[in-house]
Amino acid sequence: MDADALNTCFSHKYSEAREKFLAAADAAGLDAHAEIHPLLGQDGETLALDVARCGPISAEKLLLVSSGCHGVEGYAGSAVQIALLRDANFLEQAQQAGVAVLFLHALNPWGMSWMRRTTQENVDLNRNFQDFSHPLPANPGYDELHPLLVPSTWPPSPENEQKLQAVLAQRGMAALQQIVSGGQYSEPEGLFYGGHAPTWSQQALRHVLRDHARRCSKLGWVDLHSGLGATGQAEIIFSGDGSDPAQVERARAWWPTLKTMHEHTSISAVISGAMWSVIGQECPQAEFTGMGFEFGTVPPLHILQAMRADQWLENHPEKPLRTALAQKIRQGLFEAFFIDAPQWQQALIENGLDASRAALTGLNAS
Repeated sequence: MDADALNTCFSHKYSEAREKFLAAADAAGLDAHAEIHPLLGQDGETLALDVARCGPISAEKLLLVSSGCHGVEGYAGSAVQIALLRDANFLEQAQQAGVAVLFLHALNPWGMSWMRRTTQENVDLNRNFQDFSHPLPANPGYDELHPLLVPSTWPPSPENEQKLQAVLAQRGMAALQQIVSGGQYSEPEGLFYGGHAPTWSQQALRHVLRDHARRCSKLGWVDLHSGLGATGQAEIIFSGDGSDPAQVERARAWWPTLKTMHEHTSISAVISGAMWSVIGQECPQAEFTGMGFEFGTVPPLHILQAMRADQWLENHPEKPLRTALAQKIRQGLFEAFFIDAPQWQQALIENGLDASRAALTGLNAS
């Protein structure tokens, strides 16, 4: 993809990304429909989970390509989806292989518009897929650290930062990452909160799966994210039942560089309430092969600091969003998950397209 075409895939506002996605779907001759969000965006715009399908509803093989599970990460994922929609060869190969492709743009449109990683409920969507009729998982390690992670003032006091650095030195980065990002259900105003009920985004995703994914016998999923890993490098993370060797082996055949949480080869922590679990509930007829595509931005402590600032701002609604500090915090979160540089963007598109093509090849072979 040349530089000019590449640049037009990217957006800096949700409304711009949505417009480009819908235009690309229309240019490809695809029908699109929307799950409309009950709230408006930062600029008063309509918010929606937009869905575009290539291939018949009766297709036995279906590939999901989704973006925006974590709101602000959607700016990277949206660009990959737009590039795929503009790739006539990819769409033609899918049709020839009998594989339908379902593009899900902005699973969490509220977070994407408002430059937050969470939903409007302050919920991490990828920790929200729980059976809320049962006791929720405990995370005592997070409960202990919550006052340090989300201080009452921003910037944090020197004492707060020293204590957090001491925890890091004592426990190590991997252990701290697991405690903080594994998911917690006790602090609604905290980080990586999984919620106490299904979010709007969870329910909208279920509606889409019921409409589009209950007829297929083979189902693949490429879920696009950014933030984890080395800058400008992709990691393919297994999304599925780690206790099922056939499912893991199938995913590894599709994506040979696959990493897994349960084998502790992935940069990701082991998480609770993962989104992929919805497939077994809504599409039990399908043989599932899924992965999370992560594309690295900045170091993990930089991301953690941006998320702490963002959570402090969310917890203090009396602070006007137009103040210099608030704008700096929102921009800081955006820059933690999106690098506005041609080299990074080119690598993101190339790796995202390669991962999606590999999924198409895998479904065709199966």
